[in-house]
Amino acid sequence: MYIPPAFRDDDKESLHATIRAARLANFVTATADGPFATPLPLYLDDSEGTHGVIYGHLAKANPQWRLPILGHGLAIFMGPDAYVTPAWYPTKRETGKVVPTWNYMAVHAYGPVEFFEDPDRLLDVVRRLTDLHEGGRASPWSVSDAPPEFIQAQLRGIVGLRMPIARFEGKRKMSQNRNAADRAGVVAGLASSERESDHAVAGLIPL
Repeated sequence: MYIPPAFRDDDKESLHATIRAARLANFVTATADGPFATPLPLYLDDSEGTHGVIYGHLAKANPQWRLPILGHGLAIFMGPDAYVTPAWYPTKRETGKVVPTWNYMAVHAYGPVEFFEDPDRLLDVVRRLTDLHEGGRASPWSVSDAPPEFIQAQLRGIVGLRMPIARFEGKRKMSQNRNAADRAGVVAGLASSERESDHAVAGLIPL
């Protein structure tokens, strides 16, 4: 990932926070036939390894897990993003020397990939993913709500994914390259948007 110095995020806690906040990631592997990517819900276990371990699962019918991997796998986690119009910059009125851009956050995590079919490990992954995404609901659904034999049948249709993070890169592009007046204009513009994601970006721009 290309990361200009102004947008680099090297803080481990910040990178972990972006990973945890992403509800869906793209899991990418390089193969002899070219890159293969699958959108997956993944979770981070930061109690393992130096940088943490990524877990998830994919359908057994998905050929990605059967294809020999060249090098490390890549998990791409995206944070809030928003289009930024030059109309919000005071600089536009002063010089006209402005162009549109996009503000966003992203973390790329790389590491060796392990696929597994052990039912106990698979059940643990499914439970942890379910608890993670059901946790905020008034009446959260639990894996134990379904008949055990049904869950065991479902587990036979998936493959587990484990990827210890060997290294990761973070990019936090939030108008840091603009002057204070332009940043304030972007915050005001995004705050007036009807998109909730725009409001999230507005709160991340440094003033």
